[in-house]
Amino acid sequence: MQKAMITSAFDLPGYKIEKNIGIVRGITVRSRSIVGNFFGGIQTIFGGNISIYTNLCEQARLEAYELMCKEARKNGANAIIAMRYDATEVMAGVTEVLCYGTAVVVVPVGENGSQ
Repeated sequence: MQKAMITSAFDLPGYKIEKNIGIVRGITVRSRSIVGNFFGGIQTIFGGNISIYTNLCEQARLEAYELMCKEARKNGANAIIAMRYDATEVMAGVTEVLCYGTAVVVVPVGENGSQ
């Protein structure tokens, strides 16, 4: 599935939704390590971007995104619309990241007589 076929919008310009497969999601649960907390604590002293936490969050989002895409492909989708992220702290230092959207099959406008 091409990245251009995944959007937070409710449609893909130039494409017609031929089939709605349904909701797909990817979920990951991450915790901060003792080492990560130590270095994160040091970074907070100096202020600014706390890169160790930024990297942890980005890795969690990427993993959830990839899991969502894998589920969509497995179910025969070639696109995902209305994609969103959500995060919840499950317990202190443990966060769930959810990526979800609607898996669809799209065709370029003009194919199969569509307009």
